[in-house]
Order: sequence, then C-alpha cells, then structure tokens
Amino acid sequence: MGSAVLLTIILAYFALLMGIAFYTSRHSNNESFFIGNRNSKWWVVAFGMVGTSLSGMTFISVPGTVGRSGFDYFQVVIGYWLGYFAVAYILLPLYYKLQLTSIYTYLEKRLGTTAYKTGALFFILSRTLGATLRLYLVIKVLQLFVLDNMGISFEVTAIVILALILLYTYRGGVKTIVWTDTLQTTFMLLALLVCIGYIMHALGMGVGDTWHALTGNGYTKMFHFDPLPGNFFLKQLFGGAFITIAMTGLDQEMMQKNISVKTLKDSQKNMLTLSFLQAFVVFIFLMLGGLLYLYGMSKGGSFQQVMTNGKMDTQFILDGKNIMGDNIFPTIAFHYLPPFIGIIFIIGLISALFPSADGALTALTSSYCIDIIGLKRRTDLTEKQRSRKRLIVHNMFAIIFLGFVFLFREVDNGSLIQTLLVVAGYTYGPLLALFAFGIFTKRKVMDNALPIVCIAAPILCYIIKEHDKQWLGGYVIGNELLILNAALTFLLLISCSRREEREIPFVKASNETMTVKQDVDL
Repeated sequence: MGSAVLLTIILAYFALLMGIAFYTSRHSNNESFFIGNRNSKWWVVAFGMVGTSLSGMTFISVPGTVGRSGFDYFQVVIGYWLGYFAVAYILLPLYYKLQLTSIYTYLEKRLGTTAYKTGALFFILSRTLGATLRLYLVIKVLQLFVLDNMGISFEVTAIVILALILLYTYRGGVKTIVWTDTLQTTFMLLALLVCIGYIMHALGMGVGDTWHALTGNGYTKMFHFDPLPGNFFLKQLFGGAFITIAMTGLDQEMMQKNISVKTLKDSQKNMLTLSFLQAFVVFIFLMLGGLLYLYGMSKGGSFQQVMTNGKMDTQFILDGKNIMGDNIFPTIAFHYLPPFIGIIFIIGLISALFPSADGALTALTSSYCIDIIGLKRRTDLTEKQRSRKRLIVHNMFAIIFLGFVFLFREVDNGSLIQTLLVVAGYTYGPLLALFAFGIFTKRKVMDNALPIVCIAAPILCYIIKEHDKQWLGGYVIGNELLILNAALTFLLLISCSRREEREIPFVKASNETMTVKQDVDL
C-alpha cells in the first residue's frame, strides 16, 4: 500500500469534517462557539466525549504499555470511573446553578479576581501541554509511517494539520465539535474492533482462547498490592479518581461540552454514560495491546533485557528493531498486517487525534477570551468585533500548539502516556486545590499570596518526587502526585487565608433592624 493512498484517505477524511463543520456552523455566533447555545443532545455529547477523553494517546500508547506492565493501567481507569461520579454530583450542579460559560468564573464569585485569573491560567497551561503532547504523538506516527516516504517534512505535516483543524473549528466552535467528535469516536471504535477481530482471526483464536493466551503470558495481571512502587493499587485508584476530577471536572474543554447540554439532569446522564463507555473501551485497547505482542511473537519477536542509560530495560525485538511501547501498534499495522488494516489504522488514528486537538483549541480560545481578556463583559464591542478578537486568539493558540509540538519532538522518551499523567499531576494540582478550597471552606485567601502559593506547591512536589525513594523509605510517588500537589496547595492556601470581618443584619426584638459586626469565615 503506497503512502499516496494513505495521504488521499487522510485528505478525504478532512473533507468530510469540513462538510460537517460547514453544516453545523450555519447561523452560528459567539454563544454557539463557546457553549453551543446550550442546546446539545446529551447522548451525542457523551458518545463524542469518549474520543476526547481517550485521544491518540490511548490509541497508540495504551496498547504499548501491556508489554511492560500488563493491564495495570486499568487500575487508573477504575479510579477514572469513580471520579466521574464526583464530577456529576458535585461540580456539575454548581456549574448549572451559576449558569457558567467559563467554569473558572466560579473562582471569581467565590475567591475574587486573582483566584479567577490564576485558575484560568493554570488551565491554559495544563491543557496546552496535554493537548500538544497528544497532537505530537499522532503527528509523529503519521510522519514516520506515511509522510517520510513521500519526502514531506515533520514541520510541514504539523503546520498543515493545525491549519486544517483551524478551518473546521474557527466558526462553529462547540456547536461543530459536538458532532465532529461523534463521527470521529465512531471511526476510532470501528478501527479498534476491526484490528482486534483480524488479529484474533490471524492467530486462529476465539474470545476464550485469546483471554487464555493473554493470561498465560502475564498480560492480564491488573492489581498490585505492594505499597512502595508507583503501581500500587490504591495509588492508581485514588490518583485516577482525582485525575478525572481535575482533567474533566475542572477542565474548560470537557465541561464546555457538558454545559452545552440543556439541563443538569441530561448533563449528569452524559457524564455517567461516559464513565462506563470509557472503562469498556480502554479495556478493549488493553486486550488489543496483548494481541499485538502475541502476534509479534508469532512473527519471531521476543522480549529482551537491555542495559539503557545504566538501567535494565525491557525491549520487544522484532526483525532486529525495538518496537516496545508507542511503536508496536503502527509497526504491526503497517508492516505485518494486510494493507486494508493499515488503512483502518490511519482512519482510527486521525479519528483519535482530532477530538482532543480541536476541542482543546476551542476551549483554550474560550477560556482566554472570557477569563483573561473579558470578551463577554466588553460592552464597548459589537458582536462582529468580538468575533474578530476571538479569531485572533484562536490563531494565536494554533501557533502556540505548533511550537510545543516541535518542543516535544526534542524530548520524546518513546512512551508518552506516563508523561501525560505526570504533566497533569504538576499543572492541575493547584487548580484542584483552588476549587476544593472554594467549595469546602468559607475562608478568604490573601490576593497577593495566591499566585505564589500556586507556583510554590508544584515546585515543592517536584523536589519531593525527585528524592522520593531516598526520603520516603523506598516509597515511589505515582499517580498520587496530583493529590500531593493539590494537598500542599490547599494547606498553603489555608495558611494564607483569614477570617474576614463583614457586616450582617441583626433584628432586635422591637423589629428595628440594626447592623452589627461579626467575625465570620469567608
């Protein structure tokens, strides 16, 4: 199968997205872009968000993890499932009660402008890093297996893909993305099922035989009960739960789609449906990972222990090349399976890419416009002027995405799913602490100390994590890094907060109303 055929398929897919974007963006305005006019169907949002929550990172990296760690990633997924319930019944009622367009305006109402701006900036940093990391991974695979053979450079690939994403999101925003995500999730899941079905057929296995083979090779091992390593069950469980609360419930991209649903009840249905769908789909991706290694072994592949940078490293060698981790799925799909599987893989890959990239670009534009420059509050601007400023910001973030994609190419370590979780641990911790402080206390933080606290806590976490084995008696900090970061931030916020004196009404027995001063927690 030639690279030109694959490129044609990619362009045809873009053409389909453009058609949907054109149809859904008719008569759209700024409210359509930001929250879809609060008229999205909950079941459409739920299904489309499967693609957003999984992304190309899941499509490529999760199957690759099975060779080293079996199914232990599913411990994190169980935590995700628990986290969705917290989002549905704690955060969503709050957002609907306040009728928020940007969820960070809650921080302004509760803690003031400094907290509001700080929270929004941490989201912008977090989502920019996470989205560009996912985007880089998919561009890397397209480049390595399709476009290098055609003499197209990595730089050109990245620029063209971002330009195409801009084309179908610049007008419709959330109103468009709700439907394009649904289409892309459908293609991603079809690609997953077709690849699994073909490999099982090629190996001559049914479902029972497949599970037996995966278990026999140790791939289905899921739970770990040694509390010291990073893969301890409770670390993964609680880490996963708080990752979901932070990366979904406190993330403008994910909540922007949820609050585009008309009612709270329907939005909660969307969230709970997503929790079950995501758990099921990730489990299937883990099964695919095991099957890929089984198929590789049937072609002569084997696991080998190799000394790398002074440490023993497990590698999967096939035809003299290490394809462990992120490389196994694309390598098997393009070089060892029939051409039509390569086509299916490409469709699935780009379907996994765009729900995360387009949604992030739209959410970042929304957050910057609403939270940082206060676009909706500008009464001196016409609707046309607001739209012009929004488009400038949209283009600005596309350029920032491009810069980070180039940066990640320089620091790629070959398995990016863990890198993504570590980045989330450092950047979402302060955001989680700000919301927790606002919801569960009634105190007021000193404005000048708040940004310092939110920067200091991640730095302290980094220092602790770098010395965790030495300082903590062999204990390794895993996905609970986010919890540690949020807890440190929360404690520092408490130390910088105060009981504020305010006037409250007091009614005397004579029904004469007077005012007294009283110390109260704010």
